[in-house]
Amino acid sequence: MATQRQVRDDRWDDNDEAALRGGALNFKPLTRDEAQALRAQAPSLSPWRVIGVQVVVGLGVALLVALVSGKQVYGWSLLYGAFTVVVPGALMARGMTSKLSSMNPGASAVSFMLWEMVKIAVSVVMLALAPKLVQPLSWPALLVGLVVCMKVYWVALLWRGSSKS
Repeated sequence: MATQRQVRDDRWDDNDEAALRGGALNFKPLTRDEAQALRAQAPSLSPWRVIGVQVVVGLGVALLVALVSGKQVYGWSLLYGAFTVVVPGALMARGMTSKLSSMNPGASAVSFMLWEMVKIAVSVVMLALAPKLVQPLSWPALLVGLVVCMKVYWVALLWRGSSKS
């Protein structure tokens, strides 16, 4: 016994009558006052502020772990993990906030890709050098430092989101 299947037409249609009647396809440019009000409602977040918070969080967690555990190896390893996030992030922030990166959309896109590759390369090099630079090294503590500082990005986004209300 064969069942019949209904075929739906979900293709995009620029001339959809319902959308035209509802005004969904009409575009109205913002006035200067409307644009300023929108910008004030959703302020941008400085990458330098995020980097600063990452430094403070990394130092604080490393100090706390060193004091609670009584072992400096955990503190130094955690601090190195934090700086494995902070240093490449600062390099990328510096590159992305330069005048060259904001000349036009094409240069901005290429600059973003370039600085993202630099950020990844510096992170990998720092992780590869970790056993030589931090002796003795606790990999679990280093990974905790990495994760804690990476999560600061989410905290910054939530912080920005809660400041709108």
